[in-house]
Amino acid sequence: MEKTPSFRMNVKHHTKKLLAVALTTLFASSGALAQNEVKGTTYYLPQTAIQFSVLVERTATQPGDLCMYSERFLKKSDVAMKPTTQYRILDITARATGVRDTSKMYTANINSKHSIVTLKVNEDGIIEAVNTTTAERPKPKRFVPAPKQQPLNPRDYMNQDILTAASKAKTAELVAQEIYDIRESRNQLNKGQADFMPKDGEQLRLMLNNLNTQETVLLQLFEGITERDTVEHIITYIPTKEVNKDVLFRFSQKLGLVDKDDLAGAPFYISIADLHSMPTNAAVSDEKRSKDDANIYVTMPGKISFTLHRSEQELMTQELYAGQFGKTAPLDNEFFGRKLFTTLVYDPVTGSVEDIKTEPMK
Repeated sequence: MEKTPSFRMNVKHHTKKLLAVALTTLFASSGALAQNEVKGTTYYLPQTAIQFSVLVERTATQPGDLCMYSERFLKKSDVAMKPTTQYRILDITARATGVRDTSKMYTANINSKHSIVTLKVNEDGIIEAVNTTTAERPKPKRFVPAPKQQPLNPRDYMNQDILTAASKAKTAELVAQEIYDIRESRNQLNKGQADFMPKDGEQLRLMLNNLNTQETVLLQLFEGITERDTVEHIITYIPTKEVNKDVLFRFSQKLGLVDKDDLAGAPFYISIADLHSMPTNAAVSDEKRSKDDANIYVTMPGKISFTLHRSEQELMTQELYAGQFGKTAPLDNEFFGRKLFTTLVYDPVTGSVEDIKTEPMK
């Protein structure tokens, strides 16, 4: 997840004629920019958040209508006698993302004194680029659960004797006998001893699949039905300082993911360490600001590490750059003055300079 902000300056020498053509084209195209690419003056820098994806599987078992007769007729003693639901965590992943930092709102000076044509901001007002466009960044892939299959109805696989049985015990006896008959038929097919053997391998496969389905559906009357589904939970954590084992979320095998204050769940902790490492940027100005500055600010993010714990067990440790652990400063005013035309692309996670190019204005 580590990403060091880069700075690249590319100065090209053009004649006044070529520059005039380029600027004319740029101004003409600005009216057809995307909706979030506006000539507004206000923008935000991002703060870096850690987004956790927690995949939780739920297993729910509903006992069968004939569960109390399982031992008597099928010699099964381990079937569920009451509904049960259990949860387990399948996977946890983490990624860095940028969210709007309301404490870092700035106003760019778009006027005749500055070579700022457009600002591109996203739907949250976070600045993405100055005087240029950026390609659509891929969105994180979200978990898509598999479609559920509708359970089969056991009554569709019962013969007339089972359907008209006078008592539940008689129904259980007849269903159990049907299961044993299905198993016997399957064994005879596998041994090639059935009275009506299929003509080829495909027919044999279809017949065996049909017998397996009948047995599975009828067994559900004794063993019950177990359903499994998986849900993705997204947890966003914004680190602001060093912490040692701050509760991120809680998890219960009976309830699943619960609120961080719900003591019914076991805690999962996050620890944040400031590594006190910050890259330099030669484009940043240390001069005193004036009212005529362009007010184009960038971030020099600080490096941190986070650790996810469960009790004393470390589940993951990663390093990343976070804007709020670094320094925010304006770019040198010369970049957007009357002598240079500058295009700037931001890192949307940290607010640092991802790419910068300049052309002389003569």
